[in-house]
Amino acid sequence: MTIPANGSAANVPTSVASADVARVLLDSTVLIDALRGRPAGDRLRALRRQGDEPWTCAISIDEIWRGLLPGEEAVARRLVRGLRCAPLGPLEGIRAGQWRRQFAGRGITLHPADCLIAAAATGIEARLATGNPTDFPMDDITVEHWPIGR
Repeated sequence: MTIPANGSAANVPTSVASADVARVLLDSTVLIDALRGRPAGDRLRALRRQGDEPWTCAISIDEIWRGLLPGEEAVARRLVRGLRCAPLGPLEGIRAGQWRRQFAGRGITLHPADCLIAAAATGIEARLATGNPTDFPMDDITVEHWPIGR
C-alpha cells in the first residue's frame, strides 16, 4: 500500500478548514449518546446547523460497534455515514506513542485507543468532543466535555 505524503493511508482530505468551519471529532461516548437518542444527538444537529464539520475515526466506530444493542445496527450505520472519518496513519501512531511515553514518564497510563483518537483529532486540526475529558489530558488538543446522558 502506498502511504500519501500526509502519512495516512485514508483517502480523506485533511486540509485546514476555512475560518468559518470548525472540525469536531466525536468520540464513542458522544456517538453512543447520539445513537440512543440522548442529548448528544441534539448537540450534533446544532453543530451541523452552525456549519461545523462532525468527524469521527475508526477507533470510535469500533468502540460503538462493539457495544451495539439488538436493533441498533441500521441506526448506527446511518449515524456513521453522516460523519467524516479522520485518517489514522503512521503520523497519528507516532503522536499517540509520544503522548503515551510522555505521560508514562510521569506515572500516568493512557490507553492506546484514547491516544489514537486524540491523534486523529490533532491530525485534522479538530476539537475533540467526549463524555470522558479526563481520558485526554494532552495539552496540545482542545477537548470539549459533552456530558453523557444529559
